[in-house]
Amino acid sequence: MKVTPLKLQGASIIEPIVLGDSRGYFMESYNDDILQQQGINYDFIQDNQSLSTEPGVLRGLHYQLNPKAQTKLIRVLSGAIYDVIVDVRRNSPTFGQWVGVILSEYNHRQLLMPNGFAHGFCTLVPNTQVFYKVDEYYSPEHDRGILWNDPALGIDWPTSNPILSDKDQRHPLLQDAELNFE
Repeated sequence: MKVTPLKLQGASIIEPIVLGDSRGYFMESYNDDILQQQGINYDFIQDNQSLSTEPGVLRGLHYQLNPKAQTKLIRVLSGAIYDVIVDVRRNSPTFGQWVGVILSEYNHRQLLMPNGFAHGFCTLVPNTQVFYKVDEYYSPEHDRGILWNDPALGIDWPTSNPILSDKDQRHPLLQDAELNFE
């Protein structure tokens, strides 16, 4: 597995080795020993999967407060997404900065997002399935979000008219968001 650190400290792109031939391919999508050798050591305890049937579905920007903050390892099983993480650690030198990457069934890339980040993605094609591991269980009382189009963030989403849940339309701006990350 190739691990490439991103500009936001603790975040990385993980690219598995894909062995392909005329029948298709095989890859190890997760290998704890290899990741630990690369300095990545998380105890993932829950897997989540979503299906978005339309392109332009935007989910996010989501996070959980401490003590239920989640590290995520995100990949796409089918389709493609523009995946975005935002640093919401107040004392971080990159607070309020974001990174966006394309994850797809074809590039097999995975995004490692440590806790202290908000996460969102926009589907690029129909019938996109996103799969991610987390190191903390979902906790409704710790669930929070930031408005997807907060002008202070200036995220360059691939759509100006996304398909959003009611919840995602009502998130606060970053300046008004409840944050407890250092």
